[in-house]
Order: sequence, then structure tokens, then C-alpha cells
Amino acid sequence: MTELETALIVPIPEAEPAVGALRARLDSSAAWGVPAHITVLYPFLPPEQLTDDALAAVAEVCAATPRFTTKLASVRWFGDAVVWLAPEPDQPFRDLTDALWRRFPQAPPYGGTFDDVVPHLTIGHDAGREALDAAEQAVAPHLPITVDATEVRLLQGASGSQPWVTVRSFALA
Repeated sequence: MTELETALIVPIPEAEPAVGALRARLDSSAAWGVPAHITVLYPFLPPEQLTDDALAAVAEVCAATPRFTTKLASVRWFGDAVVWLAPEPDQPFRDLTDALWRRFPQAPPYGGTFDDVVPHLTIGHDAGREALDAAEQAVAPHLPITVDATEVRLLQGASGSQPWVTVRSFALA
């Protein structure tokens, strides 16, 4: 059995009309119940470490972070395997990730795999260049998409074996 994991995300419902059907085919996290989003911290704490104190700390960081508006303004790529939407400006997402990471140093973004954590909304990955190119062409006419970031969601699930569900939402200031 796959272990349960958690993640902190900013849901991006404004993008669903443009990317929902594409993500359903090209992004495995959509099939697991994860909405269109920009990741703040993944993996976050193991579920058994989600104590009242930990949840209060997340709420405190979120309450100290102003709500913000940004735009998903361009389609970009990580190599040839991942097509994604870039928020512009992306600094509010970077600041939110940094603030939560400082509060939870044991939970570096993406397990510390990347030197630069790039805020992004994944459209599709590992589906073949032709399918991803088609996704890029399908999404481009919908841009820019204005995003109002108002909350961070704590999700829990097991990739591929148990749907991801919202454990709690934390309002931004």
C-alpha cells in the first residue's frame, strides 16, 4: 500500500475551463482528484505530523500573507516532458512557498530536488510531445487567465492508489 502524503496548494479554479479536460487526460494528479493548482509545498508533512500546532502554524503563515491577483499569461515547458502555465508575476507564490518552508524546514519544496522552485500550473506531463504540443495550442487562446489567490489548501492522498482530498483550507489575509 502506498503511503499517504500531504501537499499545500493554491487552487486555481479560474483555469479549469481552459485546462480541466486536458489535465484529465495529461496530468495524473487530476485523476487523483487534485484540482488545477500551483503547488506551495509538496511533499508536506506526513499525516501523523499534522498536529494542532502544525495546522495553527500553517494558518498563521497564511493569515500573514495578503491575498493577491496574478495572471496565467504564458505556456512554458520543463524540457520536452512537462507543459505548464506561468503565473505573472510569480513572486507572491515564491514568497508563500518561502514563508511556509521557513516555518517547516523539514518539508523543502519537492523534497529539495530543485535549486529553483518555479511556480507553475501543470497542464500535462509525460504524455508524448505531440499530445503536449496539442495541449499548448488548445490553451494558448484562453490566455491570459486572471487568478485571485485567496486560500491555501492542505490535501492528503496517495498517488495512484487513494484519491487526494482537502483536509483543510487556510484563508490568505
